[in-house]
Amino acid sequence: MNPFSSGTRLRDMIRAIRACKTAAEERAVVRKECAAIRAAINENDQDYRHRNLAKLMFIQMLGYPTHFGQMECLKLIASAGFPEKRIGYLGLMLLLDERQEVLMLVTNSLKQDLNHSNQYIVGLALCALGNICSAEMARDLAPEVERLLQFRDPNIRKKAALCSIRIIKKVPDLAENFINPAASLLKEKHHGVLITGVQLCTDLCKVSSEALEYFRKKCTDGLVKTLRDIANSPYAPEYDIAGITDPFLHIRLLKLLRILGQGDADASDCMNDILAQVATKTESNKNAGNAILYECVETIMSIEDNGGLRVLAINILGRFLSNRDNNIRYVALNMLMKAMMVDAQAVQRHRATILECVKDSDASIQKRALELVYLLVNENNVKPLTKELIEYLEVSDQEFKGDLTAKICSLVEKFSPEKIWYIDQMLKVLSEAGNFVKDEVWHALIVVISNATDLHGYTVRALYRALQTSTEQETLVRVAVWCIGEYGDMLVNNVGMLDIEDPITVTESDAVDAIEVAIKRHSSDLTTKAMALIALLKLSSRFPSCSERIRDIIVQNKGNLVLELQQRSIEFNCILQKHQNIRSALVERMPVLDEATFSGRRAGSLPSAVSTSSTGAPRNLPNGIAKPAAAPIADLLDLSSDDVPAPSSSGGDFLQDLLGVDLSPASAPSGTSQPPKAGTDVLLDLLSLGTLPPAQSSSSTSDILSSSQDNKAPLANLNGLTSLSSLSPNATSPASAASMMDLLDGFGPSPQKHEENGPAFPSLVAYESSSLRMTFNFSKQPGNPQTTLIQATFTNLSPNVYNDFLFQAAVPKFLQLHLDPASSNTLPASGNGSISQNLKVTNSQHGKKSLVMRIRIAYKMNNKDVLEEGQISNFPRDL
Repeated sequence: MNPFSSGTRLRDMIRAIRACKTAAEERAVVRKECAAIRAAINENDQDYRHRNLAKLMFIQMLGYPTHFGQMECLKLIASAGFPEKRIGYLGLMLLLDERQEVLMLVTNSLKQDLNHSNQYIVGLALCALGNICSAEMARDLAPEVERLLQFRDPNIRKKAALCSIRIIKKVPDLAENFINPAASLLKEKHHGVLITGVQLCTDLCKVSSEALEYFRKKCTDGLVKTLRDIANSPYAPEYDIAGITDPFLHIRLLKLLRILGQGDADASDCMNDILAQVATKTESNKNAGNAILYECVETIMSIEDNGGLRVLAINILGRFLSNRDNNIRYVALNMLMKAMMVDAQAVQRHRATILECVKDSDASIQKRALELVYLLVNENNVKPLTKELIEYLEVSDQEFKGDLTAKICSLVEKFSPEKIWYIDQMLKVLSEAGNFVKDEVWHALIVVISNATDLHGYTVRALYRALQTSTEQETLVRVAVWCIGEYGDMLVNNVGMLDIEDPITVTESDAVDAIEVAIKRHSSDLTTKAMALIALLKLSSRFPSCSERIRDIIVQNKGNLVLELQQRSIEFNCILQKHQNIRSALVERMPVLDEATFSGRRAGSLPSAVSTSSTGAPRNLPNGIAKPAAAPIADLLDLSSDDVPAPSSSGGDFLQDLLGVDLSPASAPSGTSQPPKAGTDVLLDLLSLGTLPPAQSSSSTSDILSSSQDNKAPLANLNGLTSLSSLSPNATSPASAASMMDLLDGFGPSPQKHEENGPAFPSLVAYESSSLRMTFNFSKQPGNPQTTLIQATFTNLSPNVYNDFLFQAAVPKFLQLHLDPASSNTLPASGNGSISQNLKVTNSQHGKKSLVMRIRIAYKMNNKDVLEEGQISNFPRDL
């Protein structure tokens, strides 16, 4: 006989396939066997049909196509004998699925077999239907399956229940037909039938609210009795597993009780006693007992409120945490996280055990325990829990330090009882895992430090100490460099010494050494080195004796390959050499950063602002900051068009118009002057501008500050803004402010003295509201028709005095605007005085386009922030 003929036995084919040494040999054997089977199918060989189908099933399991044998399954199913039907149904389940159209042909055979007198054939049909049933087959055969739920043989009832589960999942509308038969299965004594009946009821409750209510009212007491009987039953060898009678049935019953008790107080009361009994009497030294306890705990946490039971359940979870099995500890942590939403106080009792799980060697348990600790922390326990976590941070694995650091920083920031504690904990984290701290975290720390005025000396000394021992932590170096640059004089003079501090002696040279080390470290990145250069510039004013040494350090970076450092070095050297008279004002301390605004921006929501009207009506501003929300700023000052001002969706064009810095990648339109390119961080550092725009006055200073924050630039570069505090109207006279403008020795035009010899123009009431009037007087310089000199006069029409008066203006790209400082920042009431301010506007499109300007006026009235906005387009044409 040909070894690969259809008469070859299955075992011979398997032996031949396993003897193949290569995949090509195996494919050849399978190809020959499939050819022989196809030939037998064509010849309608009935003697070996069952053997051929068995071979096809093995070939299918090896991954080869066997679709040509699908009809053979149907032929075997239609045959009369049990062996043929058994192979046919097995092939049907393996070779076909519910998506095959050929299944439509088997429905009639299944219906006949479900009504067959032989119970084994009925069992075969039920098994096949439960595996491959489609929605159409479910509708056609549901009555037969429903009838078989009352069949005399328990094996048939069990298979019919499992088949019913498949039917109601495919066609939920048929669920109501199975409610009463399923309820009758709950009274069975046979455990196989009972467990399938419980599962059928569970699935019915999920798909039908009618079934759920029915089982709650009719079956809850019976289920409780069944569970009690099983829990108290004597030893039964047939169902015993690790000394527990049928734990699988235990678990199924608990799951069904959980569904019935959820949201129903009466049903929950019925099962309280049995749940307490299962929770207390089940042994936890075997895995089967732990599985029952876990399901019992989950049921207790899901049903309606019973405080005593929940405490018992959480105590069981606490015992799970001490188990040596990692799986048990993990599921206990998962369940405790759910329990936190129900009874947080009971979970708090196991805080120490949960903390130990954070130190577990298993990474999954570590992360889950850390998430649970995060939920446990509140205002009362934040200090001890943070202390434990930071102590573990010192010895934790590198892979875990990132997650642990993020959680600690979040907890410290969220629940910090006082700023000194917050600063201390953050310094510990920065010292141990500073490289894992995200940018927004240390940005927030700098904001907190700047607001803690009485802790500046303490903080800079603590950072200096930490810097001596943890120089490899990049984030720590950045914060320390920033603080030494801002408060270096406090470090040297031991200003603000607290009782808890140990005395420290730091000379001016030591402080400069710390910055120099940071700048020369090979591992320092661009941000750190840039911050160190700014700190050195500030220390040059605070430590005059070290000025030459600082200059030498700065000059060393003039040839740096990084353009940003090279540019900063050249500009700072220019300040140190040629601008000694303005250096001290330029590097004054940073103004206090608004903590609430920064926190809101981190959370993704800026403080809401009152909407403005086109008439220039005043509006209030949050936090005492003279700026509107992001959208109104863009709408007010973003002039993207040269002709008609139009609102823009971003603040970038506004900054471009105001400062002459192009933030967009698009090229400028023809006929317009292209401002120098710069990154966002350039706006934050006034000294980093490659080409200085026309000098800004104090009136634009606040605008620069506010726009920098609105663009979410890196906080590190805010160091460069320290100089702006000296340009406020309170601190700087017009003469000194004018001398500050030429920061880079001729790169920007100096304000020139106005001459009145040019053509005369009528005065213009440029802006007027119910409380304020602004008048423009114009003049021209002889021989320079493109430049217009404007004297703005502001008059208060209300009976209230205006303080902190601030005028801002923006123009399109074809105009250049220079503002001199205002004559005062206080505007008397009722027209009893005025404020004047000089503007110089250069029109590159003179004779083609007229002047256009948007203005913003901010002031305080009765300690209340007020903002007025407007647009001026009615300038005389000859301007």
